[in-house]
Order: sequence, then C-alpha cells, then structure tokens
Amino acid sequence: MPAPPAITLTGGPLSFETLVRIGSGAAVPRADEDALARVRRARAVIDRAIEAGEPVYGATTGVGAMKDVTWSQDALDTFSAGLVRAHHFGTGAPFPLSTVRNAITIRINTALTGRVGCSTELVAAYVALLEHDVVPVVRRTGSIGCADIGLMGQIGAMLTGVGEAIWREKRLPAAVALEQAGLSPIRLMPRDSLAAISVNAIGHAAAAEATRAAAHTMRIMLATGLATAGALGASRAPWKAVAHVGTEREATVGAWLYENARGWDWPHATHVQDPLSLRMMAQVFGTLFQSLLVCAEKVLAATGRTDDNPVVIDGEVLTSGGSLPLDVTLFMETLQVALCHAARNSFNRCVLLGNGVRRDLPVNLVVPGTIATGFGPVIKLAGELFTRILSMSNPVSAQPLVVAGGLEDEAAFLPLVNERVDRQVRALRRMAALEGLLAAQAMDILGDGPRGVAGFVYDLVRRHAAFYDVDRPLSAEVEAIEGDLASENVLGELISLAPLPELDDLFALRPIR
Repeated sequence: MPAPPAITLTGGPLSFETLVRIGSGAAVPRADEDALARVRRARAVIDRAIEAGEPVYGATTGVGAMKDVTWSQDALDTFSAGLVRAHHFGTGAPFPLSTVRNAITIRINTALTGRVGCSTELVAAYVALLEHDVVPVVRRTGSIGCADIGLMGQIGAMLTGVGEAIWREKRLPAAVALEQAGLSPIRLMPRDSLAAISVNAIGHAAAAEATRAAAHTMRIMLATGLATAGALGASRAPWKAVAHVGTEREATVGAWLYENARGWDWPHATHVQDPLSLRMMAQVFGTLFQSLLVCAEKVLAATGRTDDNPVVIDGEVLTSGGSLPLDVTLFMETLQVALCHAARNSFNRCVLLGNGVRRDLPVNLVVPGTIATGFGPVIKLAGELFTRILSMSNPVSAQPLVVAGGLEDEAAFLPLVNERVDRQVRALRRMAALEGLLAAQAMDILGDGPRGVAGFVYDLVRRHAAFYDVDRPLSAEVEAIEGDLASENVLGELISLAPLPELDDLFALRPIR
C-alpha cells in the first residue's frame, strides 16, 4: 500500500484543508528543514542554560507547586520519563483519531516556530507516529484549558511505551503498538517532557473540528430553512432588501437564499410581511456566519503560535503565560450562543409548519379526511432539541479555579467548550432533519414541485421517509435523514448545487479526495 503524501509544516498557521487531510490519515506531516534549524538553535539555548546550572522550569526543576525543587543531572532522565506518565490522567471516552492526529500535527508545527527549546528528536518521534499511523488513545476528560496536560500527557507517555494506541484499527498497549509498527519507545531529554504535555494542541485540534462541523451544519440548516420558507410561502423580499441594509455576512446569506429560491414559484401566503423566523433568516444565519469566520481566524492562528512555558526568545529562556487559550475559548463560547439562535430560528419554523394555517396547511400536517395524530407530537422533539442546545451555551471560561498551591489560578476550559459545541452541532443536525421532514410533508400536501436546493432537501427526505398518511413511528426516519445530512458526500452535492465559497473554501467543506 503506497505511503500517504506528505504535507510540509513550517511553523506558520495551518489551514482546515491541511487538518482535514492529516486528521483523516490521507496525508502525513513533514518538518521543513529551515524550521528544524530553528528548533536546533532554540535547543542549543536550553542546553547552554542547563550546562551553566541555570534552573529551567520543567527541565531541571519540578513543575507547578514543585517549581522550586531542583533535580540533579543524574535524576533528569527519571524525572523526564515520570513527568509525562504522571500527566496521563485523562478519563472517559477517547477523542476521535482525527483529533489526536491533528493535535500531534499542531504540536509539531508550533515546535517548528523555534520558540520551544525541545529537541529535533521529539519532533521526529511525533512525525514517525503519524507516518506509521500509530495514534495514541487520548481520553477526553482531563483538561482545564490552561495547557492540556492531562490530555497531551497521554500522547507523551505513549512515546515512552506507556499507555495505549490504535494501530491498524486495534487498540493495543503502547509498547505493543510501537513494536508492531517497527518503532521504539523514546528517551525524553530535559525540556522534551514538558514540551510534550504543556500545550493546548488537543484543545485547538478539537476547536478546529468543532468549528468545521458547525460550518457544515450551517450549510445544511440554510438548505432546510429555504425548503421550509418555500413550503410556507414566505416572501423573498427580505432577502433582496438585506443586500442593501444588512451587514456584509447578512447580505451574503440573503443573496444565497434569494438566488437559490429561483426556479420554484411558490405562492406567497402573506402579502404584507412574514413571521420573524422567516423574515429574519438572513440576519440569524449571517451572524452565525460571522461567528464562524472569527472562530476560524482565532483557531488557525493558534495552530502556528507557541503556547509553551518556558519559551526561547533572543537567546534567552523566558517564563511565559502563553498557555491560556482564552482568545479561542471566548470566541468558541460566542459561537455557542450563535448556534442557539440558529436552533431557535429552526424551532420556530417547525412550529409554523406544525400549526398549519399558512397556505391553508392542515394542523399537524394531517391530510384532510385522514384519521391520524400526525406531526403534532414530534414538535416536542424540536422543542427538546432547542432547549438542549440552549442549555449548553452558558459560558464556563470564567469559572474560578485555584490549583497547584495557588500558583495556577487561571483557566479557560477550552476542551469542555469544544465538547459542548460538538454536542450542540449534533442536536442541530437532528433539528435540521426534523425540519426537512416537516417541510417535505407540507410540500406534498400542497402538491408543490420544489426545485433547486428545496428539491434537493425534498428528495433526500423522501429517500428515508414516505408521505405521512397513517400514524407511524418517526424515530428511525429522523435519525436516517440526520445521518444523510451529516454525510460529507451529501454536503458535497449541496455545495455543487449551491456554493457559498467564502464558507466552503475556508472550512474545506468539499469532499477531499
């Protein structure tokens, strides 16, 4: 089997396409030679400081509350091996392999800035893991978001032959996985051990994946929202107006809605103005669009920024406060609120569909003359999903926490925020599936012939759910539609039909071959 192609890392910010390729295993990283020269120069500064007997935090001293404990030369190997193992304390379900691959990639890339002081041997060890696709098992609960020590420690310990790894789809003890892949445990040199654990690479990798998933879901929700607008006979006028009175992102979304409504002349149910959930779709999704772009900017910048402590600057070893990922966290929390607004917008449209009345639709979308309860009960699912999404938006980054003898009294909880965004996105996909199902039922009752994006949504729904004229269970149908909407291939078809280049290209939403 041919080796996957290599992507050269230079220490500059990464792209979503790079992260998608490496995260999926379709490519592996390679360290740029000029960047490796920077690593060597920074390492020489660390070596000189150690040889001169200067205390170097986490290399010749303990960490945290033990910062004033100094180790002898004879104790450094034992301390370095023990440090990563002591920080293997993550628990719970493991991260996806893509997140772990990307965390390793980010750690390689930020080391290549030449600010870390780690050895080139550590960089090479990380590269070798990805070249041989030996992926450490990283349990996801264990970081307060001020250096992912309990998460990155699981990767660092695995390099020494301790912990677990996935190799050829098997979960194995680390030493076994390394041996079967033709690799050996490494000896961590002074400074390498702390460099292996005291960074936010997992948090930033997970933030990138959560943000990209949110962009995927926004594209899907725009499509199901447009289908509902047609089924309810919404006016297109607000989408035309927003190009002149809205923000730049609102105008972009309004133009997308207006353009992709062409080809299906649905009759207007209201001649003056529509309910706000229809009239303000461009404003809701335009703001979500802007939130996604800002998050993307912050996350990608973090992939090329050293967040270690200490750092090497101008030939000196300096203590640093860079391990607090507060900028990324705050914008991810803003994204959480924006996702709530998208959820409320969708929920309100689901209620409009279920209520009937517009375009003379029947209540609960029950065909006249049919003895059925119809879609009334399932609207409660939409309400539960919206409330679930809302409940996960309360900010946690300012939660007070003091550890390590009072030395460590700041945190951001980025991994937890990422997890909550991911859970919000999953609930939004289910809400989009439900909205699409309701819209398809309304279209069939009215005898509509949806085309373009609305037709795309209609056809996808009808692959999994027939027209509703007899009461039946809906659970499996909603989940099947949701699964299709989450598919990269389905998203690729939607993008081909109705591109939104600024979002599609930045987040690498098209299927990558």
